[in-house]
Amino acid sequence: MRLLNPATRTSATRILLAAAVVTLFVATSQAQAPASSQSSSSSSSSSAPAVQTSAQPANSANGSYIAIDPLAGVRYDNRWDVSVGLASGHIHAGPNLREGADLGGLDISSSYWLTKHWGLEASGRAYLGTSGTTPAAAEIGEAGVFVAQYMILGGVEYLGPHNKHAALIPHALVGGAYADFNKEIDKTPLIPGQPVQGPSSPSGFYNNQFALGGAFGAHLDLNRSPRWVFRITPDALLTGYDGTKLYPHTQWNFGISVGVQYKFKQKR
Repeated sequence: MRLLNPATRTSATRILLAAAVVTLFVATSQAQAPASSQSSSSSSSSSAPAVQTSAQPANSANGSYIAIDPLAGVRYDNRWDVSVGLASGHIHAGPNLREGADLGGLDISSSYWLTKHWGLEASGRAYLGTSGTTPAAAEIGEAGVFVAQYMILGGVEYLGPHNKHAALIPHALVGGAYADFNKEIDKTPLIPGQPVQGPSSPSGFYNNQFALGGAFGAHLDLNRSPRWVFRITPDALLTGYDGTKLYPHTQWNFGISVGVQYKFKQKR
């Protein structure tokens, strides 16, 4: 066999070396490709939670809004409740007076619930103010005099339409009313220079007296929390004053009170 000359051997050696280098490079690249893909996938998967984790402290740092319903705990199963309100009422202080009296005062009421819908209610009311005196102004020498009306009432109430926001509670209350119509009239002489007349003075006002009283209307309750309620109570006020037995006079007048109610924790 004929041997290759030195130039040919050198060229073959270079070709073999180049082929070996190319083969080694390809094998190395193929071996590193899966590792790099695994590392990239693992790094991407590990980086994703890192982003989420970093987002959570950001939210915590900035704070998150949580909706809370203050009326979620409103129930109508309490046994007792009490309410206090500013009251206003209108009366006529005498059978022949053309001018009425707009009075203001206080309304304190309490309820005891027998069932879900039926309860007993007691109410104490005080109304104070001044009354016009026409046509008795010439007799008593004043254009307006102090009058007062106090009512103690009791009756039933019914829980009508209601939800967590509001409730309508009609009631019918009867009892007694005491009126002070002569507090200032008793101190005023009918004729200047003459003795002061008593409560039976012909001034056109009723005598001070106890009489029939009543209130027929409803509570409009607007719940502010499970315990506290904003209450509006319009009523038709009934009184039956009779000062001289010659002027029986049953009055129906409008009254209203606005205040707050508190429901005690004791349940039925």
